Amino acid sequence: MATVTRSARLAAVLLAALASGATAAPTKITLGVTTASEFAPCFIAKERGFFEKRGLDVEIQIITLNSNIPTALQADSIQIGGPTASTLLQAVDGGLDLVVVAGGAFGSKTNENYGLVERAGAGIKEPKDLIGKKVGVSGLNTFNHVLFRKWLLDKGVDYTTVTFVEVPFPQMNDVLKAGTVDAVVPVDPFMTRIVKSGAGAVVWFIAKDLPEGLPAFVYSAKRQWAEANGGAARGFREAIAEGVAFAEKDLEGARADLGKYIQLPPPVLATIRFVHMSATVTGQQMQLWVDIMREQKMLRSTPNVEKLIVQ
Repeated sequence: MATVTRSARLAAVLLAALASGATAAPTKITLGVTTASEFAPCFIAKERGFFEKRGLDVEIQIITLNSNIPTALQADSIQIGGPTASTLLQAVDGGLDLVVVAGGAFGSKTNENYGLVERAGAGIKEPKDLIGKKVGVSGLNTFNHVLFRKWLLDKGVDYTTVTFVEVPFPQMNDVLKAGTVDAVVPVDPFMTRIVKSGAGAVVWFIAKDLPEGLPAFVYSAKRQWAEANGGAARGFREAIAEGVAFAEKDLEGARADLGKYIQLPPPVLATIRFVHMSATVTGQQMQLWVDIMREQKMLRSTPNVEKLIVQ
């Protein structure tokens, strides 16, 4: 009899909670990203309530070097991060059990949002002029580093003859002015800012010589977290998709949301162009990276790209 009474009381409590409109507590997520315009959809999703309406309490944490994101994921200081695809694959190859929960930005041969920018007087006219030069990239083995090395190989230049150093995007303008490096490989909005400041000039937009559809970065998480929070992972992907759709229909609104997280002068912010973005990434797209990285002997094994992507 007592058991029946306790069951009845529990049922009554549950019914009362439903009647009062009580809902489960939101899933807290710390999201780690860098200050690149390609992350606009997550900033939009935060500012426009797209995360919140899916029961996600997302706090965005800016991480200076993209290559530090896998370590932050492993340490649980963030639950989702935006490493470049090459950074993710190398982390997985090194033993971290990370997965892709959503896509981000994708490369296109028409992209002019990243390239090689030389400092004044560097004298870079042909690819071979980079031999012996020092080039700044946002992180060793990240998107712009690996793709620029591929570009050099395709142009007949041994990339080991070029010295690469890590320079966070926001600091590239300053190191060019100081003459610390001969060139940098920035993305927008930083590339535009460098050019407008007079610290450097674009030598080549390299995307036209690279494979179509390369994921620039992927929103990733520990597999354990993604499996334990499947609904939250799907909700996150849906919110990113809604952020992408918003950016496509309201450019000014998207720029305004981006500007809250990336401090830029209004004239520079007004020039930002968003590249192709999608919340969906395929195994075939990730395989493009595997092939590039194996060419550069960056992977010890061949990852199963289909198992890296959670649905």
